[in-house]
Amino acid sequence: MGRRLGRQARRSLIGLALASLAVQAAAEPARSNHQVAGLEAPAEILVDRWGISHIYAASVRDAFFLQGYNVARDRLWQIDLWRKRGLGLLAEDFGPDFVAQDRASRLFLYRGDMAAEWAAYGPQARGYAEAFTAGINAYVGEIQAGSRRMPEEFQVTGTTPDLWTPQDVVRIRSHGLTRNAAAEVERARITCTAGLEANALNRRLEPDHTLSIPEGLDPCAIPADVLGDYRLATQGVMFKAGQVVALAEDIPADAIGSNNWTVGPSRTATGRPILANDPHRAHGVPSLRYIVHMEAPGFSAIGAGEPALPGISIGHNGTIAFGLTIFPADQEDLYVYETDPSDPNRYRYGAGWATMEVVTETLEVAGQAPRTVELKFTRHGPVVFEDPDNRRAYAVRSVWSDPGTSAYFGSADYMTAQNWGEFSTAMGRFGTPSENQVYADTDGNIGWIAAGRVPVRQGWDGLMPVPGDGRYEWQGFMHAADLPSRYNPEQGWLATANQFNLPDAYPADRVISFEWSNPSRMTRIAEVLDADASVTLADAMALQTDPTNVTAAELIPLLVDIKAPEPRLAQAIALLQAWDGRTEADSAAAALYELWLFKHLGQATVRAAAPVAAQALIGGGDQPAISAYLAAASPAERGPILSASLTAALDEVSQKLGPDPAAWTWGDLHQARFEHALAPLLPADAAERLAVGPAPMAGTMLSPLAASWRASDYRVVSGASFRMVLDVGAWDNSMAINTPGQSGDPASPHYRDLFPLWANGEYVPLLYSRPAIEAATATVMTLTPAP
Repeated sequence: MGRRLGRQARRSLIGLALASLAVQAAAEPARSNHQVAGLEAPAEILVDRWGISHIYAASVRDAFFLQGYNVARDRLWQIDLWRKRGLGLLAEDFGPDFVAQDRASRLFLYRGDMAAEWAAYGPQARGYAEAFTAGINAYVGEIQAGSRRMPEEFQVTGTTPDLWTPQDVVRIRSHGLTRNAAAEVERARITCTAGLEANALNRRLEPDHTLSIPEGLDPCAIPADVLGDYRLATQGVMFKAGQVVALAEDIPADAIGSNNWTVGPSRTATGRPILANDPHRAHGVPSLRYIVHMEAPGFSAIGAGEPALPGISIGHNGTIAFGLTIFPADQEDLYVYETDPSDPNRYRYGAGWATMEVVTETLEVAGQAPRTVELKFTRHGPVVFEDPDNRRAYAVRSVWSDPGTSAYFGSADYMTAQNWGEFSTAMGRFGTPSENQVYADTDGNIGWIAAGRVPVRQGWDGLMPVPGDGRYEWQGFMHAADLPSRYNPEQGWLATANQFNLPDAYPADRVISFEWSNPSRMTRIAEVLDADASVTLADAMALQTDPTNVTAAELIPLLVDIKAPEPRLAQAIALLQAWDGRTEADSAAAALYELWLFKHLGQATVRAAAPVAAQALIGGGDQPAISAYLAAASPAERGPILSASLTAALDEVSQKLGPDPAAWTWGDLHQARFEHALAPLLPADAAERLAVGPAPMAGTMLSPLAASWRASDYRVVSGASFRMVLDVGAWDNSMAINTPGQSGDPASPHYRDLFPLWANGEYVPLLYSRPAIEAATATVMTLTPAP
């Protein structure tokens, strides 16, 4: 097992962590008292030794107010930047380099009726947002009054935090996970260069489906940069010395996913359900998610959510537990328009012309005069590209433009449910992102429900761009009852990992998507859960941090087709053949296999099997499609591909780690290090102070321990920053981890304290009862209303 915890060590982890609470109880927590403007009654925030805040308020309103106040205390720079990016306000702070991104962000703001928007999330949602943003503003007000320190990042950039309105929470849509617009463009461009068949290695379609060109579409009419505004609107922010630039993430599509499962009482050691969830997203400082516990009369919830949103989306209340992964429904389309030669703001629709809505807005720009920008919209959505020379325009239609589709905010509806019926009803109203939600309750029930806004496309498949002339309209949305779900299954467990998971008997005419994530994580999860009839919390943690890449069992046997390899290559083949597929940090075989699989095998297969004209567009292809091609090929066909690609991988590993495989380890290449976005603006010593890591990491994109790495330097760039394993009904036994810490304040002891635990696959208690929390409390904040 190398440096990673063995199974028995994991079984003892919970007991050791809980036993340590008695020792901690002897240490008197630090105490402080604050008067807070806008708080309606006295309250407390207990911060435990791991930086998790437990809020005790006299009313639900005050609980959400203090959630906002508290997240501003820990994450103000993060949430302020999130808001400014989402609303298109970056240029006002950071100058003209952000004008284009601000304009793009404003294209995707919600612009519909706000009454319908608030109503879509349930009766309490607006009140939650009002209280939450009032709490943020209260903390910002204390900074403005000089009673709180301005966070370091604002000092470095010479900016100040803004005040919020409740609408800011929901109008921003562009932080949600996006779907297949980029894949539509890829397919069209590959088809243009080399025909439909050339798409075979690019992305596998599930269920099996024959790709076709939509009637009226010229695939060659799709420009390479047609989604430039779309990408600007949905990407993050990176600073460079002297300027601010857009951040281009080097993250594979399959890296953005999650694992979750729920195990019923018949298959656990305690006879209570276990629910586990580890959402995978891009890593950063601070973490994408924030753990919080909120208590008030009539309200109780603990878990994680995105810091800028009220409530939690992953966690539990006193009765039910819930955890999410992406259910990859196709929620968007790219439309192509013929524009009027006499007026580029008119586009052909039906037998005539329709007129775009043109909105003029003013962008404030730091150090320069304000800029006026035009935003254009068709009946389908924002115009993201115009080609006046060829009289074309392009728009993205997305569920985002409909009421109730602010990403993750639908949790305001489901986090207070008390049983499966209430939970299902709330999920039936859920909009985005489309989710697999697993469920468990204290009565011993478990369930899975797929939820989200799924467009109905009659007679077309959504896999390529389509003409915007009226032939390809959505026919509303699928009814929630038509999406799949299961409750108390006979097998005793349910799991999802973004894989194709429609039931065998699911009606073929209910088309949800043809694009799903690589099934490898789910394959391993199912292997383990099927084999374990007495699952413990330690087992669940071990599975979340299991580094097994099951593709090794498919691909390594094919290496026998390499005929008469030279001695050095034969040694490499033997190394892989003796390997168990576990990408441990101390594994030499893992280093070779990972580079072979992700940097060389796909590329070599594409060079051998795809038309030359399409090879640059396909790149390394889609791993399941590559594996299927190799499995179906004859030994004579695949032998040269395997030999050339493995030799290239061997050369690369040898160059990086030396010629002796006995000295190789995956962790010497595959390391986690989080650098603060402001590092380029800082002196080297200050930048290093804000960095976290490095640490060698096990795992890969395709193992349950998701640790996706970028090709340029093997750095871990995405995976589970947050993990949670819940003992349903015995809540204090539950475990969780965030990374690198709960706080985004570099001066806080909780800025980086969880990183070493996370990197080693360890957890901390997710405490729920007041006595257990008090025993682990490091700081007590007593809060009273300001006079």
